[in-house]
Amino acid sequence: MWRRALCVGLLALALGYLCLLGPQLPPSALRLLPASLLGGLRRAGSLESRMVAAWQAAIVRPARGWARVAVGVNACVDVVLSGVKLLEALGLEPGDGKNHAVLTSQQDLREAFVHFMEKGAAAERFFSDAESFHHIARTASEYPGAQLYVGGNAALIGQKLAANPDLKILLCGPVGPKLHQLLDDNVVVPPESMQERDEFHLILEYQAGEEWGQVKAPNANRFIFSHDLSNGALNMLEVFVSSLDEFQPDLVVLSGLHMMEGQSKEMRHRRLMEAVASISDIPTDIPIHLELASMTDQDFMSNIVHQQVFPLVNSIGLNEQELLFLTQSASGPHASLASWNGIPDVGVVSDILFWVLKEHGKTADRASDLTRIHFHTLAYHILATVDGFWGNQVAAVAAGARAAGAQACATETIDTSKVFLKAPLEFVTSQIEAPSKISLNPDEPVVHWHREGISFHFTPVLVCKDPVRTVGLGDAISAEGLLYSEVYPQ
Repeated sequence: MWRRALCVGLLALALGYLCLLGPQLPPSALRLLPASLLGGLRRAGSLESRMVAAWQAAIVRPARGWARVAVGVNACVDVVLSGVKLLEALGLEPGDGKNHAVLTSQQDLREAFVHFMEKGAAAERFFSDAESFHHIARTASEYPGAQLYVGGNAALIGQKLAANPDLKILLCGPVGPKLHQLLDDNVVVPPESMQERDEFHLILEYQAGEEWGQVKAPNANRFIFSHDLSNGALNMLEVFVSSLDEFQPDLVVLSGLHMMEGQSKEMRHRRLMEAVASISDIPTDIPIHLELASMTDQDFMSNIVHQQVFPLVNSIGLNEQELLFLTQSASGPHASLASWNGIPDVGVVSDILFWVLKEHGKTADRASDLTRIHFHTLAYHILATVDGFWGNQVAAVAAGARAAGAQACATETIDTSKVFLKAPLEFVTSQIEAPSKISLNPDEPVVHWHREGISFHFTPVLVCKDPVRTVGLGDAISAEGLLYSEVYPQ
C-alpha cells in the first residue's frame, strides 16, 4: 500500500515539475510526452504560454505570398533616447502639459511631451523653428546612450520585411548616407532616392511608471518630433511611382502623408492632389497598403478620407489615436469621444472600423478598392476585411501580435516571463448594434465575428513588462500582418 502511495506521490511531484517547466522544455523533449499529458501541461501553463503556443499553431504562410514589395516614401534616421533626460539636458523644468499642433519652441516641446506622457499616448509633431530644432537634435545625438536607427514608417516597414530572405524590397524615400549604411542589404534604393544629408527624427521615450514632476506615465510610449522638409513635401513620391515599372512589385506599401502637416494649407492641398494623381498611376492589379500615423489637422485627415486617397488603397494600418482622430475628422460613429479611457473599448473600435469599410470601402455600387484595415493598440489587434478579398487573416493578426510582444522586449521570440496579458478577457463586439459577447480562450486566442459582409479577427497582445524600444512597433506589426496576408485575385 505504501509503495502505491509513494508512486502516486512521485508521479504528482514529476507532473508538478513538468507543469512548471513545460513551456521551457525543448521541442525534442515535448515530442516524447504522450498527447494527453502534453494537453494537460498546456492547460496547466500560464495564460501567456498557452497563447504563444496557440499562435505558433495558427501562424502559417499564405498559399500565395509576396515576392517583391515596394515601400515608400518617408525615411529618416531616428535618434532614440529618454525624453525626460533630453529635456533636463536642455535645461527645462517639469510643469503642466499642453497639446500643440505644431512646436515652435523648447517650451512647446516640454508642454507637448508632458501632455502625452501623462496620457501614455504616442504622438508625432513638426518643429517649425529650424535653428532651434538643429540645436535640440545635436544635443540629443551627442547625449550618452542615445541610439541611431532606421526611421520613417516606410523605411521601418521595408527593413522589417527585408528580414525575410525570400522577399526583394524596394525602398524609395530621402535616403542619406547614415540611413543607407543602416539599411538591410536586401533593401534596394534607387539612385534618384539618395540625398547628401540625412533627415533626423527625435524619439523621446518614457517607461511605464516613469515620473517627471507631478506627471507619472501610465505605460511606456514615445513622443516624436522633427523639422523634416524632404519627407514633409513628399519629395520622393513621383520617384517612387516611376520606379515601380522596372521593379514590378506584388505589393506597394505607402506611408508619409502625415508628414505634410508641417506645410502651409495651400501647399498641403496641392501636394495631396498630386499624390492622388501619382497613386492613381499605380496599376490597379497591385494591392496598396497605406500606413497612417499621428495627425492633428482634422481638415487634412478629412481630405485624405474623402478626396480619393482611401478609395485608391486596398489596405490601411493605424493605431487607436489615429482611428479616433479619423472618426472625429469625418463625423463617424463615436466622434464625440474626446479620448480613450485606458484600453480602447473593443465594441467602439469595431463600430468605427465597420463604418470606415461600409462608408469608404469597396461595395457593389462604390468605386473603391479599400477592403482591409489592420488596427493595433497596446493590448490587442483587430483585422477587419470585406469578405471575398483577403485570406489567411487568422495567421496575419496572430503574427502581428507575436511581433509586438517580441520586438517591444527586444527578444527573438516571445519570452513569456517578460510579458503579460492586458487585453479584456470578455468584451462586446459593438456599442451601437445588438452585440455579441465574447469570452477569450487563451488556447484559441484569435476570435472571429461577422457583420454585414465584413469579417473581424481579434487577438490580444502580450505586453512587454519592461519595453526596450517602442518606436516602430506599429510599423513592424503592419509589416508582419501584411507578410502573412493573402490577397485573392479578382
